[in-house]
Amino acid sequence: MKPKLHTLICSTRPGRVGPAVARWAHETATAHGKFDTRLVDLASFNLPVFDEPAHPRLKTYSHSHTREWSASVSEADAFLFVMPEYNFGPPPALLNAMTYLVHEWHYKPMAFVSYGGLWGGVRAVQVAKQVLTTFKMVPLLEAVTIPNVTQHLSADRFTPNDIMSQSATGMLDELHKWTNALLALSRPASQETTQ
Repeated sequence: MKPKLHTLICSTRPGRVGPAVARWAHETATAHGKFDTRLVDLASFNLPVFDEPAHPRLKTYSHSHTREWSASVSEADAFLFVMPEYNFGPPPALLNAMTYLVHEWHYKPMAFVSYGGLWGGVRAVQVAKQVLTTFKMVPLLEAVTIPNVTQHLSADRFTPNDIMSQSATGMLDELHKWTNALLALSRPASQETTQ
């Protein structure tokens, strides 16, 4: 059975270009053929500013939006974060969403497709990596960086250049290796026997 890869649209603001970039990333991951892929939109969970009364490490969630978000993150074996840079950092909505959970993130590898202006979101990636490692995640070196993203958009379609396409292939190859290596840690024994 193929490991499950969730491509997460990390921006939630109106007018975002993230869905166009994420559709390309998701289609590329699907064509890669080594993952069971799913495109996930963070905005669809409608997460308010963190509002759980109990610490997330306890997994005693009071709200349905948290339980739905927990189920989605738990389902994935690996992640591909598609995200812009806001003020040299990740989107606040992503940081808020990460705060809701603890155990669901553990021992899962993840990679980035970042986009923006001249720097293509690389500063946001570096900040996000520091946060993600506190959840025992494994952020990869391999990534896709998209500077001047608007030059690659037509209507709501993203068109990569050759460097971006080649980077995506290398990133997915490496992500697959790490995902397989970490499955023994990220999947509880009881879950492994049912899959």
